[in-house]
Amino acid sequence: MFFPGYFTYFLFALPGLILGLWAQSRVKSAYKKYSKVPMARNLTGAQVARSLLDAQGLYDVTVEETQGFLSDHYDPRHRVLRLSPDVYRSPSVAAAGIAAHEMGHALQHKAGYAPLHLRSALVPAAQFGSNLAPMIFMAGFLLQVFGLAFGYAIAWFGVALFGLAVIFTLVTLPVEFDASRRAKQLLSSSGTLIGNEMVGVNKVLDAAALTYVAAAVAAIGQLLYYVMLLGGGRRN
Repeated sequence: MFFPGYFTYFLFALPGLILGLWAQSRVKSAYKKYSKVPMARNLTGAQVARSLLDAQGLYDVTVEETQGFLSDHYDPRHRVLRLSPDVYRSPSVAAAGIAAHEMGHALQHKAGYAPLHLRSALVPAAQFGSNLAPMIFMAGFLLQVFGLAFGYAIAWFGVALFGLAVIFTLVTLPVEFDASRRAKQLLSSSGTLIGNEMVGVNKVLDAAALTYVAAAVAAIGQLLYYVMLLGGGRRN
């Protein structure tokens, strides 16, 4: 019987953990710095979002304030761009970048950007997979350990479910990178930013992009660990 210990698990988890901590550190540092740098045009994040939306003809997309720290997101089902209080009310360079990034998702929706629609379709399966798959996997793995053959099939079912969560993290990468690209282009071409303000936007959005990379690396590492466990258990 093959049952790797905690050390083996950390070998798989460590890359995602290190990258995640580094990414979070960069996000906090960039946001802390540029949330204190006011825009020359003195526009709040909400005003930046509204201005960019209107310039692209997206008058039917509303901008709302939502609770939480950096809980900003675009809801394609209701066509609502929700900004956290620190972004919605702040006339900072960081707020402008984050608001423009979320507006980039609205542009993706308008253009029928395929990865965005795929990610939206994967949300229920990804939530189910990330929440229940580890428990299903461990239940099946333990049944197999105790000599019950059907436990192997249950464990692989758990792996397949978790695989949906991994696919979600991979699909998220082009969605988020493309939204940032659109945001930077719009902020540059619209004249919303003045002077070196674009430098701050780049720092904030590039740091945020790393968090999605870290999430994908962590999910892939966990999936590979599950596969390794089952492969070892089957051989023994």
